[in-house]
Amino acid sequence: MNNGAALILTLADEAETIRFGEDLALAFRKGDCIALSGDLGAGKSTIARAFLRALADDDTLEVPSPTFTLVQSYDLRIPVSHFDLYRLGDPSELDELGFDEALSHGVCLVEWPEMAESLLPETRVALKLEHEGDGRKVTIEGPEPQMKRLRRVLAIREFLDRHGYAGARRRFLTGDASVMRGYETIGTAAGARLVLMDWPKPPESPPVLDGKPYPKVAHLAEDVYPFVAIANYLREIGLAAPAILHADYDQGILLIENLGEEGVLDAEGKPIPERYRESVVCLGFLHSHEMLQELPAGNNHIHHVPDFDPTAMKMEARLLLDWHLPWKRGTPATDTERQEYLAIWDGLIRELDGAEKNLLLRDFHSPNIIWRAGESGIRRVGIIDFQDAMIGPTAYDLASIVQDARTDVPGPLADQLMVDYVTLRRSLGPFDEQAFQKAWAIMAAQRNCKLAGLWVRLLQRDGKPGYLKHMPRTLRYLSTALRHEVLSPLRDWCRRAGIEITE
Repeated sequence: MNNGAALILTLADEAETIRFGEDLALAFRKGDCIALSGDLGAGKSTIARAFLRALADDDTLEVPSPTFTLVQSYDLRIPVSHFDLYRLGDPSELDELGFDEALSHGVCLVEWPEMAESLLPETRVALKLEHEGDGRKVTIEGPEPQMKRLRRVLAIREFLDRHGYAGARRRFLTGDASVMRGYETIGTAAGARLVLMDWPKPPESPPVLDGKPYPKVAHLAEDVYPFVAIANYLREIGLAAPAILHADYDQGILLIENLGEEGVLDAEGKPIPERYRESVVCLGFLHSHEMLQELPAGNNHIHHVPDFDPTAMKMEARLLLDWHLPWKRGTPATDTERQEYLAIWDGLIRELDGAEKNLLLRDFHSPNIIWRAGESGIRRVGIIDFQDAMIGPTAYDLASIVQDARTDVPGPLADQLMVDYVTLRRSLGPFDEQAFQKAWAIMAAQRNCKLAGLWVRLLQRDGKPGYLKHMPRTLRYLSTALRHEVLSPLRDWCRRAGIEITE
């Protein structure tokens, strides 16, 4: 095996052994093999059972020993095949058990790996368990990518222990379209459920423009300071954002308030009008405040909220050129098409010179809005996932929710949301509706050009095909934005290039 540095852990008792098995479920991914070795009673089955129940988030999950069946399969968030090779007659029988296929689709847990060690993958992670007093010693070896993930999981456990959450129950909550962040729910001894943001420092991306990587050109947040700064600001002006309970800024770990479990979609995934309308009220409230660009974060840090500048806008719009167009028609954009497209966006961005600007949350749509029925007014709307906030045209955030990328917003509701926002802004002071409508159309087009490329990039570069289901909706939204007269050059370009545009 090509090993990273070995880890040696001491598990004091059965409870720690179970907790360790649960934490392992946060570290492993499809294609990983975990080899559990040790004498009878050393804890192999205990760890395997805890791993499976944590992955299922079901403490009652039946986990029978595969001693006689040799393999037991589980269709969980990540499929798992639990092998016990103690009764394996010959290593070659491993193929007959479907090991390779199981590994290609999920995780393989292997007890008694010694019985077929020569046929197990070189990339396996080996856990050797030994009795040590009333507890166990675990020696872990494996390839560096898997060991890095495991060390991260253990570092988060140490963070929780350090801040008074020893023994807290951890469960996977979600990842996001970013390849950087992950989230867990943390169950406390008092019965509360908190949220942990896991945001390790990302590796440097390759340069894409003027020697800068994409995150720097597009002003994407690369550490937890922006999240803390924006969360504190939103709370200060009366909006509902998560309180920051504990932070490790160097490691990129935040323990934050859980705003709730309920969203703004119904059981069928359709928008609930009342909740969308109240969310738009929050936007109007936010945009009526004085624009601030220097916001204090923790650890005596001041976060400068970046401008959504022409370079960033154009870089995002380029995703349609670089990813969507080649995927759609099988050939990349020609030099002429590229030059025309970028020149059109130069002109559209100049049209925004006089647009109203303020703090943009950037992804203000259903996945990032929590409905808090027990609260009142604007505090019924909980806001999350705002670390990439910028200063730019306020119309952008309204476009984000009126054209929600994750669900179809019916035309009448979309029209009502526009009316609600404009009516509120008029009531709060001078408001140039005509200029705002033009900015809305440009920002809606820019956002959907970005998304049309992003869905393909997530598929082809990041191996996340699930986002492609949003493509038809994104193109419909783009068609709606292109109806504004200011966007006629982009509408004509899309037709010539073969981008699917409807009337």
